[in-house]
Amino acid sequence: MTKLTQRCVIGGVLVSAFLAGGASRALAGQQGGSPAPQHSNAPAAKDAPSVVAPLGYLIGPDDILSVVYWRDKDMTMDVQVRPDGMISLPLINDVLAAGQTPEQLREKLTEESKKYIEDPSITVIVKEIKSRRVFIQGQVAKQGQYPLTGPTTVLQLISLAGGIGEYADSKNIVVLRIDNGKQVAFKVNYKEVISGKKLAQNIELKPGDTVVVP
Repeated sequence: MTKLTQRCVIGGVLVSAFLAGGASRALAGQQGGSPAPQHSNAPAAKDAPSVVAPLGYLIGPDDILSVVYWRDKDMTMDVQVRPDGMISLPLINDVLAAGQTPEQLREKLTEESKKYIEDPSITVIVKEIKSRRVFIQGQVAKQGQYPLTGPTTVLQLISLAGGIGEYADSKNIVVLRIDNGKQVAFKVNYKEVISGKKLAQNIELKPGDTVVVP
């Protein structure tokens, strides 16, 4: 056998092996082997809401809502409730949101949307609660504002803020509140409350209250 003939035979064997391998891979794919990666055009899921609104929560100014139209991406958006209590959406324009539960607002948006969209499917989610906030400052680990998502006492807020500092005057904590346009103050003796004395000092906070830990 000449060298040229040997090369042709070897080349033919390699080509046959390559083709056989390709056929085997294709057959494995049909029989449940690992398929080639595929790209999806499905939209990414929206971020989860940062808070969970309590049952019966009433929407207020500055709250951020996620309004989802399941079959209409152009109508789906996050909106902030304006100081006048309204939100603005395409087509239906201004809608009163403040003072309503998310379910009540969903029903209203559904009714208004029927004028422009056939069989609208809508979900309303409270993404951020900004209308109900309390504040704490002074000798605590984490000063700042906290959402008032449910009944919260002075001691509970202090706990959320990481507890009082080592050098805090815990006997003279003050809660500042605006009541009927006038500022009022409530004194809280932390040591008395945690020892079980004069528990009435541990008042339930209201939106807008500021707790000062000197």
